[in-house]
Amino acid sequence: MPAFTVSPEQTRSAGDPRRIAIILPGGGYTPAGPLLHFARAVLVRHGWTVQELWWDTQAWPGAWVERADRVCEYATWALDQESAERALLVGKSLGTFATEVAADRGLPGIWLTPLLTEQRVEAALARASAPALLVGGTADPLWDSDVAKRADVDVLEVPDADHGMETRGEPVRSADILRQVVAAMDAFVARGIG
Repeated sequence: MPAFTVSPEQTRSAGDPRRIAIILPGGGYTPAGPLLHFARAVLVRHGWTVQELWWDTQAWPGAWVERADRVCEYATWALDQESAERALLVGKSLGTFATEVAADRGLPGIWLTPLLTEQRVEAALARASAPALLVGGTADPLWDSDVAKRADVDVLEVPDADHGMETRGEPVRSADILRQVVAAMDAFVARGIG
């Protein structure tokens, strides 16, 4: 049993029981946020079963490194609940600490606004063996273009997009960025893993 005392809430979209995608949210970005909502929609469209984890990081004690450990514990716990033959992890921001779990288990991943300035995430991406998609913007202080380029994965880097994959004060452009991200996820799932 993991070290946490309360399991995260879960929402499940049924699909092919042989394929499971686990969605790991950000610190303040739930699976209802547009990036993760459409990640789920893309996966469902391609027949995947999708398990969304919901958590309240306000209730998490400890420092940043302990939060990273908790994300990995939750990802491992969620995967261990499944009997599917194939698994995929999808993480947003804080949820991208699960790159470690993906690398350890040889799992593909979709990493939305990954914390590329965190050494743990960079190291996990460097040792990953399965396909992955990194999505980030140049206006996000937690995105590192050089790290993204060094990783042997697919990358969608959007000029001027922030950590929410939006451009401040430009809702039409932000909506277009969302369309680009959804199209990249759809192409990745169709080609790389599904």
